[in-house]
Amino acid sequence: MPISENKKASNARYTAKCDFINIRPLKPQGERIRAAAAASGQSLQGYILQAVEERMAREARQEGGEP
Repeated sequence: MPISENKKASNARYTAKCDFINIRPLKPQGERIRAAAAASGQSLQGYILQAVEERMAREARQEGGEP
């Protein structure tokens, strides 16, 4: 099924707002991360982004800065 022009435009607008960060864990670590994301009911991206945000907030608190 072809994608409509409106959907293509919507996808392009969304993609323009996104950054691209590539990670390459070794397969055993990747499997553990995927399993943990699934067990938490989150997407892989959502799980990783939440983990990063939580760590950044924790480190900001430890440094006495704002999260």
